[in-house]
Amino acid sequence: MSTTVVRASYVIGFDGADHVVHRDGCVVYSGDSIVHVGPSYEGPADEVIDAGEAIVGPGFIDLDALSDIDHALIDTWHASSDGLTWSAEYAAGRRAAVFPLEETLFMREYALTQLIRNGITTAMPIAAETHSAWAESYEEFAGIAEIAGRLGLRMYLGPSYRSGVPVMRDGARDVHWEPELGEKGLAEAVRFVRDFDGAYDGRLRGALLPCRIETVTLDLMRATARAAEELDCLVRLHCMQGLTELRLLREWYGRHPLDVLESVGLLGPRLLIPHALYLGTPDAPFEGSPDRLAALAGIVHCPLTTVRYGDALQDFDRYRAAGVNVALGTDSFPPDMIRNMDYGNNLAKLVTGRLEAGSAADYYRAATLSGARALGRDDLGRLAPKAKADLVVVDLSGPRTGPVDDPIRTLLMNCSGADVTTVVIDGRVVMRDRVIPGVDEAAFRRRAQAYFTEMKAAYSTRDHLRRPVEELFPPSFRPA
Repeated sequence: MSTTVVRASYVIGFDGADHVVHRDGCVVYSGDSIVHVGPSYEGPADEVIDAGEAIVGPGFIDLDALSDIDHALIDTWHASSDGLTWSAEYAAGRRAAVFPLEETLFMREYALTQLIRNGITTAMPIAAETHSAWAESYEEFAGIAEIAGRLGLRMYLGPSYRSGVPVMRDGARDVHWEPELGEKGLAEAVRFVRDFDGAYDGRLRGALLPCRIETVTLDLMRATARAAEELDCLVRLHCMQGLTELRLLREWYGRHPLDVLESVGLLGPRLLIPHALYLGTPDAPFEGSPDRLAALAGIVHCPLTTVRYGDALQDFDRYRAAGVNVALGTDSFPPDMIRNMDYGNNLAKLVTGRLEAGSAADYYRAATLSGARALGRDDLGRLAPKAKADLVVVDLSGPRTGPVDDPIRTLLMNCSGADVTTVVIDGRVVMRDRVIPGVDEAAFRRRAQAYFTEMKAAYSTRDHLRRPVEELFPPSFRPA
């Protein structure tokens, strides 16, 4: 096996308890594993990568990762997003996939390359069923597995499934139910885990990824809990992310989402919950203690997406103090984990009024160590001997970065995903000097723009008022 040495002005190592900074340090890997981290290395090397004025750190772990052409650009600024929800009539009688499988897989490949460009080495994708006929399929995810394997990403994968879909009915938000489709979806998800868990030298792992809690029946949640135990895999279920969800679960079951999860057997160490913003009731959504969340594998905090929708975690430090494992997800475009950490750091200050809240160090831990803990992996999220050779290089030499103080605070405040230059996953360089082998960036961009235009036009066919695109998505300024 070849041995590679990566040198940089700052190397974020791990001393067995926490991250540490090696000034003018190096990290050495052989095959798929790290063999040395420290200030110097005198052993043999087949290749030396001198990153110069840069940070070399562990790859970021994104547990709510962008996996489509993102819709946040067109649905985060409406006074009401009712027009972007399926109409009940469309759900019941006219629904259809907007794109054929080939185009959907292009969208997935485009999104996965964006993860690499932003230094994300381990990802668990968010559901992308908005433009599907119902949810994701086995065939689609078999294609994604091939793409991830070819690009070299480490991923936790499984097709989404749901018993119902959010709709507008008589001017109000509701759910259109077809439980048999949820059962079929779970069966396909189980089949996928059995077929692909451990593929591509172990970089692909299976997971059960049902959609939002208000679109999954109690029976399907119970069946998911049983399947996860049988397969020994993780479950991720979006939960406590909106007031509509709280209201519907209160109307249907008379319970808070956490009580629902406990009753069906999901509230435990296999479960990841993205967002987990609303601990209380619809009338007092931020009241309540986060203690019960400490029983989970973790919550997936997505500060950049959250603030785009006018919300924030209340609050990051309180959750951590309660023993909650707080990992991170990007959940939108760009999947920029550096910006995500920076937004989280700033939002923590805003909601608490404390400048020391949500420290840069704690957010960096959340993007690395906490994500690894959520996955049950002590070989990810750190640069240490025997850990996987997953690492990213972030350039600090550009004129816009400015002076470097503490490297982690400088990373959050002065850098972005655009400063990621080189990414290594499992000992394989998947991006060098911002170039991903085999990817025609200009062609991808042109095709993605055409895809986005068609995706945007499809909203009119689902809108309960059948409004044209120009009315659903008016420009910021009128055309000249």
